[in-house]
Amino acid sequence: MNLLIDNIGELVTNDPALGRGPLGIVQRAAVLVEEGQIAWIGRAAYAQPADRRLDAEGAAVIPGFVDSHAHLVFAGDRAPEFAARMAGEAYTGGGIRTTVAATRAASDDDLRATVERLRREALRQGTTTIEIKSGYGLSVADEVRSLRIAREFTEETTFLGAHVVPPEYTDRPDDYVGLVCGPMLRSAAPHARWIDVFCERGAFDADHSRAILTVGQAAGLGVRVHANQLGPGPGVRLAVELGAASADHCTHLDDSDVDALAGSSTVATLLPGAEFSTRSAYPDARRLLDARVAVALATDCNPGSSYTTSMPFCIALAVREMGMTPAEAVWAATAGGARALRRTDIGVLRPGARADMVVLDAPSHLHLAYRPGVPLVRHTVHNGVPSR
Repeated sequence: MNLLIDNIGELVTNDPALGRGPLGIVQRAAVLVEEGQIAWIGRAAYAQPADRRLDAEGAAVIPGFVDSHAHLVFAGDRAPEFAARMAGEAYTGGGIRTTVAATRAASDDDLRATVERLRREALRQGTTTIEIKSGYGLSVADEVRSLRIAREFTEETTFLGAHVVPPEYTDRPDDYVGLVCGPMLRSAAPHARWIDVFCERGAFDADHSRAILTVGQAAGLGVRVHANQLGPGPGVRLAVELGAASADHCTHLDDSDVDALAGSSTVATLLPGAEFSTRSAYPDARRLLDARVAVALATDCNPGSSYTTSMPFCIALAVREMGMTPAEAVWAATAGGARALRRTDIGVLRPGARADMVVLDAPSHLHLAYRPGVPLVRHTVHNGVPSR
């Protein structure tokens, strides 16, 4: 059976060859879906009948959001830590160990239930592709089970054994790096597509990060890097050096960091939910965009520093606080996220792409930033199936 989505007032394709401007906007459009893929896009007046019809009622349709940075496998929450930050305490990343203890103590069923709840929540808000990291187990067994559970919900799984040094290795960080590079990686790699490291003061320095990422590359994993979140550092330049798909956070950048990104294929993935939740300075997206750096937006959903699954919220923050236009933010939350995952079948609406799209309860993509906090997702279409 095929599906026709018609009576679309504004269709954002992210393909300039199909429509107007960098977002490839088509007015009064229709989309034909067959077997989970887009078969045809054009003016609604030229659409052929289909087995099923979804009437967009003149609303805007955009590609499904691609959330390329999320930490959904965990137990417990850290609401008191959030309250303390709102009262003036600084964020240091130290609370990660609290979540590690809770995650290790949780059952598989409890962890699975949390991922399922958050994945369903994200889907309701238009996220059709999500990357999920491990990183709250920090033992061989717990990292592997985190990735196995994550793989039940997405093909975009990331091994983050190098999140922080766990308490039992506090005085032996070199030994922990050896564990990550050896037994942990060998056990985790079959369940992951990517490897990541928190290259930051108080986590892993450049030498340790390079060692971990290099051995991950040798095992066939793609590279991602948590970089320059808490202060200036080597993370962004290391990401570019290793040909990483993405350098994530990018909050504290100097000119050499921006130049390195501009001359590379590494995407700068910005996570404004983290700055919102930690009362930190936002990254300067305008500076990156003006340097022609590819920018993605993602939620960084995690229980400590960004407990949100809402890509529309991140779009609104990016426009209000980071110097992005609404069009740039929508592109970053869709096509930008796809580029950060090195995918060409998502984040765009064109024949042959996966039929992932969002029907907004609004006439234009502009409303995602114009009406912050309002639930504007009327329908999410995932793999050609409307879920709302």
